[in-house]
Amino acid sequence: MEAPTKITPRSVADYFEVLTKAVFQSGISWRVVEAKWPGFQRALHGFDPAAVARLTPADVDRLLDDSGIIRNRRKLEATIDNAVETVALEKQYGSFKRYLRSHSGFEETVSDLRRRFRFLGDLGAYYFLYVTGEKVPTHNEWKASRNATSPRRGKTRRPSPRRRCNDVRRGISRGRAAPMAL
Repeated sequence: MEAPTKITPRSVADYFEVLTKAVFQSGISWRVVEAKWPGFQRALHGFDPAAVARLTPADVDRLLDDSGIIRNRRKLEATIDNAVETVALEKQYGSFKRYLRSHSGFEETVSDLRRRFRFLGDLGAYYFLYVTGEKVPTHNEWKASRNATSPRRGKTRRPSPRRRCNDVRRGISRGRAAPMAL
């Protein structure tokens, strides 16, 4: 798999577009997001964050009927909230680039992005910073640092209750005594 294409942001709309793509790629195939992206560009006013920030609940309902985009209410509402935050940061710092550069380093920037923007996790923040040309560690360094700091890494997951139930029906034991057959 090749790395995403980097851009040179020319306006706050460029930053907002990449941020929105990171939000919609979370949990969805990037191919699906790419296929629907022209619809997003049309539906979200060319990613003008001020225009998106003015969208109303009725506009969200209208967007949910648009087959040209991914119709996920929570992510669409998050996109509007993210537009409001983008406009506020642009006003506060004079430019979105100045906001990004106001942090002492990569980890602090990621932490602040995750705190301010909805549906943006570690990978989405990394993707956003990488694509917009901000300084990021190599992907391998970043993955290694995530493995070292994440409390869930290296632990085995317990099977879900449904999986445990299916395992019992099949007679599979996962370190527990198998139920007795009647």
